[in-house]
This record gives sequence, structure tokens and C-alpha cells, in this order.
Amino acid sequence: MRTLFLQAPSFEGYDGGAGARYQSKREIKSFWYPTWLAQPAALVPNSKLIDAPPHRLTFEDITPDILASDLVILHTSTPSFASDVKTAEMIKALKPGIKIGLIGAKVAVETDNSLEASTAIDFVARNEFDFTIKDVADGMAFKDIDGISWRDENGAIVHNKDRAIITDMDQLPFVTPIYKRDLKMENYFIGYLKHPYISFYTGRGCKSRCSFCLWPQTVGGHNYRVRSVEHVIEEIKYVLKEFPQTKEIFFDDDTLTDNAPRVEALAKELGKLGVTWSCNAKANVPYKTLKAMKEGGCRLLLVGYESGNQQILHNIKKGLLTATARQFTKDCHELGLVIHGTFVMGLPGETRETIQETIAYAKELNPHTIQVSLAAPYPGTFLYKQAVENGWFDPKAQLVTEHGAQIAQLNYPHLSSQEIFDAVEVFYKKFYFRPRKIGAIVNEMVRDSDMMKRRLREGVEFFRFLRTRKLDMAA
Repeated sequence: MRTLFLQAPSFEGYDGGAGARYQSKREIKSFWYPTWLAQPAALVPNSKLIDAPPHRLTFEDITPDILASDLVILHTSTPSFASDVKTAEMIKALKPGIKIGLIGAKVAVETDNSLEASTAIDFVARNEFDFTIKDVADGMAFKDIDGISWRDENGAIVHNKDRAIITDMDQLPFVTPIYKRDLKMENYFIGYLKHPYISFYTGRGCKSRCSFCLWPQTVGGHNYRVRSVEHVIEEIKYVLKEFPQTKEIFFDDDTLTDNAPRVEALAKELGKLGVTWSCNAKANVPYKTLKAMKEGGCRLLLVGYESGNQQILHNIKKGLLTATARQFTKDCHELGLVIHGTFVMGLPGETRETIQETIAYAKELNPHTIQVSLAAPYPGTFLYKQAVENGWFDPKAQLVTEHGAQIAQLNYPHLSSQEIFDAVEVFYKKFYFRPRKIGAIVNEMVRDSDMMKRRLREGVEFFRFLRTRKLDMAA
């Protein structure tokens, strides 16, 4: 079947890509590669991938590709679902005989509701769906395909048996040739990464049990399954040859450092290639491994600190001690590893006092840059179940505004959603508007003209973000 893989037009500047732990608009415009679409696209010959948001494509722009297709696979998310359903209905109106399937965490955990949302949706692929989509594209009868839910001729929803999880990750083809064929890499931008960058996965799953984290609880699982170092290095060589303009490679595994011996071996091989790379890391990596990573070309670690309050970290099952995180951060600073630290406001146990504690903690750790998010109870996570059961969250509520920005939706008896929302702006200002941090940023800009342009653009976007989020919350 002629197959179109689609990240549909939705909110202006909305990042729904798999790398986005929170599918929403960012304080600084950012776009991750649509890796979860590119992977099955690499399995389906003569397919096409369209990532509409970063390429600023409208429905009219993609109409010719829809008309040329027999099957459309839409990646969806809880925030974008209503918009994606409208897209599916527009596709069916344009070409009634076309088949439409949905993939993503949303449909993996709310399968019936997703199919019931519209008859335009022919099936959803649950959980790990790469080979499921290949079977559909190969023309197999729906009844014979593991891992899908669909409608029979009478309109009844049928759930086929689960598909076996992939254990040999080397059987998956490279995603970067799909990037090369269908995407413009310059349209993908992450504030803390060098531009242009490339990102992909070297493994799936995460050992940690963080109660709010979407992917391990819905699609990836908690068993960290990895590609061989040799397989990863071959894809890196492809990137170096086909994307010579690449300034940084980001390994988007939930936690690349979950397997210390492997990351050390990978770093050794990457060092031979002279590659600059970054990855997600938990704040518990030992000095020996950090040193090997740095020597192998690692530049930056994306680290989820979440909170400076130890009890909150226990509440969210983070499995991390603040003392360990402090030592890890000290080691990174000593080795010259840059840190982009992420924090979350409004997690269970949050109070006015813990908010101030976390801000003080962030200033003490002093990562190079930070991201402050609002606790978001995505369906399928333990946090969602906990929030609904305790009356902290209305399951009918939206997680983003009509423009795609995050909303503070958790409401505690002792701490309102408005206070949690306001804490984000306070956090950013207290962290960045310090003489020490301002001096570091200015010094960075003076030494690098590209950084000067970049920081000025980010500054404009950041202040626009602060202004518009107030209007969104007020509305």
C-alpha cells in the first residue's frame, strides 16, 4: 500500500514529536525529529513521511500526497488528539476509500475511546507498533495483524492480541535515511543543542519508574533494550557522510546512561570518529563513566532533576537522592560536561515551600540552562491515575490551551493550579536574572557570533512566551 506517515498540522509551533516528553509549545521554539514515525517508515518501501509543524505545512499543502496514498499513519498525542481526529476526517472526506491508522501513547492506553472518537479512524496500533504498521502496509487482513484494534464489518471494535515486544533492536533499520529523504534538518531546533543537529534512538525503555514520565509507561516499557554499539556506529557513519553540516548528535534514549558499560563502549567508538554528541542522563552517573563520555566527545547531558525536595522525589518514584545529584553535577562541572537541567512544578507533595526549595536547589546546582515544566497527568501514567483518584485533576480537562501551550491542571487543597502556573515564571526569572548567570550568557555571546544571534532570538521568544502564557491562563 502507498503509505503516508504524517505528523499533522495542529497548533502553530507545537512539538508533538516523540522526543518531546511534554507535547506542547515550548518557551523557546523547539522541534524534535519524528522518530516514532520515521522508524516504521523505514520498514515500508516507497513510503513518505510528512512532519507538518516544523515545515509549516497546511492541510492544503499535503493534499496531493494524501490523494497519492492508500494508507495514512497519523502520530497523535493527548493534547493534539482532537485536532488529529479532524485531520483524519478531512482526509476521509477528500479520499473516502483511504485507510487511516493512529499510533502513539494516547491510542495505546485509550484504545476504545480513540476509535469511538470518529469513524474516520480505521484502526489504532497499540504499544510498540513498527512491525504492526509494516503488516498493515503489506496488505495483511486486519484480523491477522497482532497489536491492532479495529472495526469489523458490523462496526464492532475488535482487539487483536498484543504484538511481541522487540528484543533484537538491530533488526530495525536506520531512521536517518528517512530524515534525509523526507525532512529538512535545518527546521529541527532545540535551544540547548548545536544547530543543525540529528537525533535518534540507540535503545528503547527506561529502568526508572518516574510516575509522570509518559513513554516507559505506555510504549517503551521499563526494560532497556539496546542496539549493538556496532549498529549505532554504522548509523553515525551514515550521518557523517550524508549530513556533513551536522554539529551535534543527540541520542534520544529515555536514559542512555542506564547501561554504564555500554555507554562507555559507545563513547570510545564515538571518540574515534570525532563526533560531538549529547544524551539524556539520570543524575546518578559515576565519575568514571562521565569521564569516559567526555573523552569520547560527549558535550551535554539532559538531566531530569525534577525537584529539590527529597520527599517529592520519593513521591514520584524517581529513585534519586539529592545528595547523589549534587555529586553528579559537581563531577560534570569538573569534567566540563554541559548540563541542561529540567524541573517540574506541581508534582505530588508540592507546596509553596518546596517550590522555593527547588528554585534554590537549581541555583545551587547551576546547570548551564534549564527547562521548567508543569506537572502533566498524561493518560497511562501513574500520575494520571493518582490525580484522578485524589480529585487533583478532571480527566475531561485539556492539558494545553487552544494555542498548544501547557496548562497547570493539577489542583491541590493546599496549592492552587494558579500558584503552580505562576511558579514557572518565578523560577525562570530567579534562575536566569542573576548577575552570575547573566554574565555567563553575555560572555558566551561575545565569544561566538552564532551564539549571539541564537541567544537574542531565544530571548525574544522567551519573553513572548511569558507574555502569552499569562493571556492563555487568564482566558
